[in-house]
Amino acid sequence: MESQYGGYMGKVLKIDLSSRKVSTYPWTDRERELYLGGKIMAAKIISDTVSPDVQPFSPDNPLVVTTGPLTGTGAPSSSRFNISTLSPLTNLLASSNCGGNFGLNLKKAGYDGIVITGKSPEPVWIEIDDEKVTFHDARTLWGKTTGETQDALPARCGKIVIGPAGENLVLYASIVSQERVAGRAGVGAVMGSKNLKAVTACGTKKAVPHDPEKAREIFKKWAKALKEHPLTGVQLPELGTAGLIAPMHYNNILATRNFAKGQFDEFEAVSGEILKERHLIRNKGCTTCPIQCGRVVEVSGKQVKGPELETLGLLGPNLENSNLELILEWNYLLDELGMDTISAGSTIGFAMELNEKGLWDNGLAFGDVENLSDIFKQIAKREGIGDLLACGTKHLSEKYGGKEFAIHSKGLELSAYEPRRSVGMGLGYATSNRGGCHLNGGYLVLLEGLALNLDPLTTNSKAALTVLFQNIMEAASAGGSCLFTCYLAMPAFMLKNANSWVTRTLNKSLTCFSSLMAVIAKMPAWMMPFHFPGLWHTQALTQVTGMKMTFGRFKEIGERGYNLERMFNVKRGVTEADDALPERLTDKPQDPRIPKSKVPLESLKKDYYNIRGWDENGLPKKEKLAKLGIEGVG
Repeated sequence: MESQYGGYMGKVLKIDLSSRKVSTYPWTDRERELYLGGKIMAAKIISDTVSPDVQPFSPDNPLVVTTGPLTGTGAPSSSRFNISTLSPLTNLLASSNCGGNFGLNLKKAGYDGIVITGKSPEPVWIEIDDEKVTFHDARTLWGKTTGETQDALPARCGKIVIGPAGENLVLYASIVSQERVAGRAGVGAVMGSKNLKAVTACGTKKAVPHDPEKAREIFKKWAKALKEHPLTGVQLPELGTAGLIAPMHYNNILATRNFAKGQFDEFEAVSGEILKERHLIRNKGCTTCPIQCGRVVEVSGKQVKGPELETLGLLGPNLENSNLELILEWNYLLDELGMDTISAGSTIGFAMELNEKGLWDNGLAFGDVENLSDIFKQIAKREGIGDLLACGTKHLSEKYGGKEFAIHSKGLELSAYEPRRSVGMGLGYATSNRGGCHLNGGYLVLLEGLALNLDPLTTNSKAALTVLFQNIMEAASAGGSCLFTCYLAMPAFMLKNANSWVTRTLNKSLTCFSSLMAVIAKMPAWMMPFHFPGLWHTQALTQVTGMKMTFGRFKEIGERGYNLERMFNVKRGVTEADDALPERLTDKPQDPRIPKSKVPLESLKKDYYNIRGWDENGLPKKEKLAKLGIEGVG
């Protein structure tokens, strides 16, 4: 449906693989106003079309690819697109965000999103070219790696592809676009279950802002701010996300030995500094991104994408592995196989501890990692021990025990931040709609030691800050922005002068005034009719779409998305009991000398539910849903 708003192409493509019928999915301007785009748009589509009893590998489970209104407009760091579906790993709503160039090219082809349903009787790949959709036989591509597949497809197009892991339904299989990965929750397995090997998109159309001149002006200022900020202009370009390894170690939040500890004695060997010194060839970034946080390294004579922080953490300290060269090799291998490095590393770590404790004789041991390349290939092919490891941590714990040290939430393995020294991050993991995700969880660890210095063990204000950050990051993602752009909300002077009395006072005030933070988190949109300093998204969205986007409205869109996702998961059986972490993190102090070095999850959840407007069972109250305009969804 055509749109009066700028930034949108006005059409959503619908493809039924079973019948090969192509149509458009109705998406109105009212829905654009309420849900913006991206992951929230996908959540709305899935809520409206998928019954609660549909299973992840059913042909009725859609694979929904969506862009945001900023995607393709030239806005800084806005080449992101989202892939949502029912997760085979969690059996809940999954969303996985990706860079690459597919989102940009999908808009050039004339579409804001794709809804893919059904199952092809034979392997197929889909070509979208200026609104024309063509189905191609993919039997010659089946079995190929993600790199081989992309090389075989038209060079001028944006692409999303799966590797052998997706074909063989590894529950944490990923989808790859260029060298970027939609990695989490098994979206690649759903794509494989549909016998869909790849989708390409290209065209000649343009996403036109409502006010192109003012939009360009905002983009220029936004890019300048990103280049000048200590995080996005210095740390990330200098060391990439890998630069967090050292501060995570010093703050006791570097997941080590299957989250048994928060420090790794050999952390320097896998740090961003060593990666830069010994292996970095050049920086690389997503299209339209001034940050350039990506790393290019050499593996087996090829220049390939280097590992992100999560990969370094889960395949390094978490396995008690300090061999950076092996991690570089595995990162490339797992991307080629189409497999999430976070879930793969975490599952291996859990299996190592199961073996250590005599619960499963699997031959895996901490520090003994030389054979893991073979293990990863076995996982992708679901052969031997790999067939069990392909099911992830939760499923292994149900088969062999060890639930108290099975490091996941809602079935999704946690990222590399050990939350017993970052209790706000622990709350975020537990309440995240897609499971153990640091970004969907609000990423409070950034405030608890990695950028600002809030007391990492206090519960004061942590629930309110988690709600606030979850909502903001939800909205930013829906707009099409990289979440790193949200870092600008943290004043540069606080980061540059971390020990000044001003910074210390401001840090202290955020946790001292819990009631005030709760009021801010719950404040309705009409009471916040302004642009928040550093969050350029609202100004950009105003000029790109023509909507009057204030901070209050932006926050409310994120809140609407979070509640929409929650309601869908509730209908799939989620309760308060699922907002959980393993006992290792909630009951056992990381340091016995510091009793508070554990996640006091129950008290945090109580505050969180209250601020969210949810009841004691974690169910959004009717009045909350009514205020957000989603009471009848799903």
